[in-house]
Amino acid sequence: MHEMSFAAGVLEKMLEFAFSHPDRRLVEVKLAVGVLTCIDPEQLAFCYEAIAAGTVVAGSTLTMEPVEAIVKCAGCGYHGSPKLWDDGLASALAFAAPATLCCPECGGTAEALQGHECAIRSVRYTTSSLAAP
Repeated sequence: MHEMSFAAGVLEKMLEFAFSHPDRRLVEVKLAVGVLTCIDPEQLAFCYEAIAAGTVVAGSTLTMEPVEAIVKCAGCGYHGSPKLWDDGLASALAFAAPATLCCPECGGTAEALQGHECAIRSVRYTTSSLAAP
């Protein structure tokens, strides 16, 4: 389950943010997650919530926006969406049909240009009311 390592990386960055901005309370972290990462969004959110519990960022949520895969073939010049595995394999997976790096046009090897991302896009926070009166 590599979702745990991604969640730990996000949590580390959010704890850095929280400690450098003690007057702010983290509400939401928005991630851009490429489909080629094979990350299950529900598992990632669960892992983040589990390891954030008991920290200063507990209660914050993880929101994900998918980043579609784009491939390019050096052989035929194709540029676009990758070929997906057949329905037999795709139906065995609960969250997505995995992409191949096989060119959908000529069958040659395609290079992934986009879709491996897992990046923090934005952070939403509120001003903390914990300051002494």
